[in-house]
Amino acid sequence: MVTAKETNCLSRNVLIVGGGPAGLATALMLAKQGCTNITVLEKRPAADYYEPDKSFNYLIDGRGQKLTDLLGLTEELSKIGVPSTEFYLTLIKPNGNQKTFKVPVADPKRKTAYWLPRRAFVLLLYQEIEKNWQHCITVLFNTKCSEISKIAESEKLQVVAETDNNNLVKFAPDLLVGCDGFNSIVRNTLKQWDDSASDRFEMKCFPSPSAGLRYKVLSLPPSFPLDSSGKEQAKCEMAYAIRGAFRGRKLAVSLGLLPLKNPDEPRSANIITWPDYKIWELKNSHQVYDFFEKAFPQLPISQIVSPEEAERFAKSEGGKFPTPQYCSGLYFVGDSIGSASVVLLGDAIHCFPPDIGQGVNSALEDVFVLNEALSKSDRNLSVALPLYESWRFPDIKALIRLAQIAYPWQYNQAPLRRALWNINFFFRLLLSRSLPYIFSPPAFFLIQNHQLFYGEILGKVQRTTQNILVLALMLICGVLALVMFRLQASNF
Repeated sequence: MVTAKETNCLSRNVLIVGGGPAGLATALMLAKQGCTNITVLEKRPAADYYEPDKSFNYLIDGRGQKLTDLLGLTEELSKIGVPSTEFYLTLIKPNGNQKTFKVPVADPKRKTAYWLPRRAFVLLLYQEIEKNWQHCITVLFNTKCSEISKIAESEKLQVVAETDNNNLVKFAPDLLVGCDGFNSIVRNTLKQWDDSASDRFEMKCFPSPSAGLRYKVLSLPPSFPLDSSGKEQAKCEMAYAIRGAFRGRKLAVSLGLLPLKNPDEPRSANIITWPDYKIWELKNSHQVYDFFEKAFPQLPISQIVSPEEAERFAKSEGGKFPTPQYCSGLYFVGDSIGSASVVLLGDAIHCFPPDIGQGVNSALEDVFVLNEALSKSDRNLSVALPLYESWRFPDIKALIRLAQIAYPWQYNQAPLRRALWNINFFFRLLLSRSLPYIFSPPAFFLIQNHQLFYGEILGKVQRTTQNILVLALMLICGVLALVMFRLQASNF
């Protein structure tokens, strides 16, 4: 006789939609938990597929390394990433003057973090699958999930996927995992199925000063020249901030390049602007060359931007920073014995602009928390998934609030507001160093401490805000008392 507990235990038949960092990390975690039949669907053609407009650089910090430690991959991560302890930035002004300095680490006790391109990190996870887990994990590239449905009169699932040659493949997973981004088909399907009034799978959106900013990426050669003579070339492990010569809200522009370990990796120059910026009006390679040669006179643009790249850049629509958002429902478990289960992780449940560098780290921490819930519940999904939600949701809610306030003005969208924000930032920093038992450091610094939950960080920030208000009230009362005292003294 099969018991309910046995039927609801972590299934051997798992389908993961999305083969990015969260999806591949979840596959590896479930394999370590004992799953023997895991399939990952990924729409991209390969793990190391290079997309210029999605060539993000990750900083895998201590929070993300909880998961890489679990998977035994942190040592490999350190070999392919640039450590945060060796983060040097070269500022290049329009007149060609350069200044190189080491970016100070806000918390010297933090665990060393590592810079690396998105595709390098995805490849690291995929190579671990190929090396040690081929017997239980299958990754299908060029395959997109197109439909999720319930089999008639049961709570079994049927998932239809489409390959690049338009072939349809059907799956009947016992556990479906949604790691397919903030436009998740898995979450949207659950939203359609949810007949309650709770809106569990509806994304709740919140304002942010950086939401809606647009970005484009200019792909440059690995060691491109930094001057017309070609004597000085870019170093792969160096970060660069290249300032443009134009001024004004619609013209001022900078190129930002983050460090890489691989000297043969193309460099990605990030450009972040308002949606109505001049750069979005460039329609062809001629206009691209004309604009960049005038904007960056210190660089030999014609030498470092190929005609093909200039044309690609002109045609690229770039991307847009998302609004901070989350959903409160992280899982679905059917009512009947043997029914399928669904769980969501990563951008499918929380998404926000890249201000605080927690996109990939929070996704990896989702996987880590799910692993803890599975271990705690003896891999009983009907217990583990609600436990995962109860542990993770409060932190997700706090994370979205932190994304709103921690460092939203760093893109110089509004210089005056940025200046006011900086005053508040450094005032909090000064108070925290003067009276650390009363005032906490700014949220951006606290996030670097991977031992703190996001909820704990938000609590510290809010208490500091309350203490600042109390201090301000005391100062105002003190000034008023002094004024009253002097007025009374002047009447005698």
